Parts: sequence; C-alpha cells; structure tokens
Amino acid sequence: MKCILLAAGYATRLYPLTENMPKALLKLGDKTILDMVVEKIDEVSEVDDIFIVTNNKFYTHFSDWAKSYSGPKRVKVLNDGTTSNDNRLGAIGDLKFVIDSENIDDEILVMASDNIFGFPLTDFTGEYAKRHTDMICAHRIENKAELHTMGVVELDKDGRVLSFEEKPERPKSDLGVPPFYLYRRETLALIDKYLAEGNNPDAPGHFIPWLITQTDVYAHVFDATRIDIGTVESYNEACELQRQGTLFEKRI
Repeated sequence: MKCILLAAGYATRLYPLTENMPKALLKLGDKTILDMVVEKIDEVSEVDDIFIVTNNKFYTHFSDWAKSYSGPKRVKVLNDGTTSNDNRLGAIGDLKFVIDSENIDDEILVMASDNIFGFPLTDFTGEYAKRHTDMICAHRIENKAELHTMGVVELDKDGRVLSFEEKPERPKSDLGVPPFYLYRRETLALIDKYLAEGNNPDAPGHFIPWLITQTDVYAHVFDATRIDIGTVESYNEACELQRQGTLFEKRI
C-alpha cells in the first residue's frame, strides 16, 4: 500500500502564519502537524511508501522535513510545479499527478496533511482489509453548524455510502467526512475516468459522490477528536489544547 499526503495548498486563510511556511509544518508544541500525521501512518505496517505532494513554493520546506524523518517508511516529496491558487492542480489533480509520476499500481491511502486525529489509523486500514472495498472515514459532528462546511455522508445499516454531499445547505445526517480515503488498486483507473469527464479536480471529497455511482464505498465510523487546522482560530485553539495536554480530549 502507498500513502499519498496532500500538501499542495497555499493556506491563505492562515495568513500571515503560512505566507512563508506550509500549514502542515506549523508547530503544535514541539511537533509539527505533519509529524503527528506521519506518526499515525508509521503504525500502518501495510504502507511502505509515503508520497508528499506539494507545490513549488513549499517544496524545499518539505524536502528539508523529509531529510529529518527517521521513521520506518520510505518518504518522497513531489513538486507539482504550481505556484499559486490560480494555477493549482486541486487535490484530485495532485492525486493523479503522484499516481502518474510514480507509476503507482497499488492500493492507496490518501490523506490531507493538515488534519490531526485521536484514533489509530490501523482501525481504518484494518476494516479496509476485512471489506476490501473503497473506504472513507466519518464521525458524528456535535456542532451542527460545522456540517455546512464539510462533506456529509448518509450510510445504510452496513456502513455503505448512500449519498455524499460537500458543504450541504441541508445536511442529510450528522456524519462529517474528514479527508482520509482508502482506494483499491482497481479504483486508480476510475480517478482517470473522473477527471477525463471534466469533473471537479479540487477538494478530494468531490470524487466520492461520483465514485458511489461506479462501485460500492463503505465508511469507517470513528468516535474520537479530529481537528482540521484550517484557520488561525482553529490553529490557536489546537495550540492551547496541546499546551494544556488535552489536545485529543475535546471534540472539535
């Protein structure tokens, strides 16, 4: 299994913190956000390679981080060649870029590099191993207003995805979907098909409502804190929780 970490955004909502520093390399205490994410990936024995896809602006930052990485996986940083929000490839475009550049023909674990979470990633990969179907993650959102800002999923009693909507005006459930995905080798060709049809290459969640028309997708529902570092406010709150030693004790 290969892991692809999406890190090619410009994080303009976090300015001035991210004008000259990628969001994933911001510190929470003595660790970066990326450190916390990769520590979870390091626990997944099936993953042998981690590919971090970034942009031209932050390529050197991630390359320097990779040189300091001492974990058990092989890590490679890829530069998608973009320089701003105006010419970015989008998350799904970056996914295809990595698959094509590295000639990947394997199962892939796809994750954002700016979400930290309190559950073992091995729970997700373990359920995938049992089902061997494309999978997403989901968790119940206590603050209903947040459902308007993220992907929301409907599931049947067995966990199969019935519907998925990005930033819905009228959410059909209270299950929010973080950017953690597991795709079978057979699904890589469907990513090509999705993009060839002219579908939205931006947020990774846009792929899911199309994918469920092609094949079954199931959800791993977890009950743990997950924090999306998307704004200065969320970053400052995460820093304070880390300082207090309660980072994963509070649901956000």
